[in-house]
Amino acid sequence: MPTLTTVIWIVVALLLVGVYLSWTAGRLDRLHARIDAARAALDAALLRRASIAQELATAGVLDPAASMVLHQAAHGARQADQDQREVAESELSQALRAVFAESAQFEAVRAAPGGRETAADLSAAVRRVPMARRFHNDAVRAARALRRHRTVRWFRLAGHAPFPLAFEMDDEPPRLPADPGRGPSAE
Repeated sequence: MPTLTTVIWIVVALLLVGVYLSWTAGRLDRLHARIDAARAALDAALLRRASIAQELATAGVLDPAASMVLHQAAHGARQADQDQREVAESELSQALRAVFAESAQFEAVRAAPGGRETAADLSAAVRRVPMARRFHNDAVRAARALRRHRTVRWFRLAGHAPFPLAFEMDDEPPRLPADPGRGPSAE
């Protein structure tokens, strides 16, 4: 017959294992919530960038070829299915770099009525996309690292949550000239 001390130690060990598993499951749940929030922020940043690009393409301030390239890429990014989204967003990044490779296009945007605000919005939008993607991919990396632990796999602590996937795209922004009318804290 086991002694009372042995039973107490077994109960304490089981309690500690239970607390650890509960803490790990909570941490994993928080990481998944962080991924969802980061993905929503990334989607918002991508949508904002595509909207501004489409607005520029239809404003008549760019030359017709640049307008067509930018409009097609922006439309493609806004209408892409989830499995084609990374490619469509990369194509928009490439189109933005191609259209604004010459500073004359950006100056044409600035010179148009309301162009300073549009140019500032475009600059801000293309800067936010890489940052939002980095936050999302960092959250994915952390969740993947935790999900690879044996304890998480053995006890199925991830439940039915899908395995998190990073968002891989070409997010290099175009080289836009600085806007002298806006200070560093104007954003």
